Amino acid sequence: MMKIFSLLNRERVRARMEAGSKKKVLECLSEALSASLTTHNTAQIFDQLIARERLGSTGLGAGVALPHCRLAGLEAPKGALHTLTDAIDYDSPDNETVDLVFALIVADSADEEHLQLVALLAELFMQKELCDEIRI
Repeated sequence: MMKIFSLLNRERVRARMEAGSKKKVLECLSEALSASLTTHNTAQIFDQLIARERLGSTGLGAGVALPHCRLAGLEAPKGALHTLTDAIDYDSPDNETVDLVFALIVADSADEEHLQLVALLAELFMQKELCDEIRI
């Protein structure tokens, strides 16, 4: 659990955002992630998140999505957590809308770490009690 919180900082956590679409959410997450990086800009992160979504939705179900991608030259994994004022269509496997989104970026060479973090985040965000607390 502590590893997850080390991925975040205050600037990358936003509550009750108005997004309206999956694309807009990914743009906002990319902006939040790039703000604390000197190696990547918003467009580079957005392009990679979109490329990953084209492979298949990162919606987990139960109102949660976990967009993620790898970036060349990234030194350490970073995350951004956003809750939305209005749930959006996200092509989730349960066909439910999404109002809680955690984006993860990792170095392109971090294959094992990437898989472990995605699995850990998916397990964490499938805990209804935790998600309910985050949504408050």
